[in-house]
Amino acid sequence: MIVKKLLYWLVAGSRGGENRGRMLMLLKDRPMNAKQVADALGLDYKTVQHHLDVLKKHALVDNIGEGYGKAYTLSPEMEAVADELPKIFKTRKRR
Repeated sequence: MIVKKLLYWLVAGSRGGENRGRMLMLLKDRPMNAKQVADALGLDYKTVQHHLDVLKKHALVDNIGEGYGKAYTLSPEMEAVADELPKIFKTRKRR
């Protein structure tokens, strides 16, 4: 329940939420590094790094490996509520 509330806040209730939601939906399919996420979403690399840091800080993503090429994947807590993500993302788009 706490993860869902956090997810609503980070995706639907804060600046940058749309980009964070898009990143989480992308990482739901497969692990990616920051450059791959930036290329896939057409976002600046530094912007992607910032949002991934926010998601990591709140334990919604985990990283695999170290350094520049480290990949990001959904954390087990995020995977448990991943089915809620499209609904939460739609909430963001209506605002």
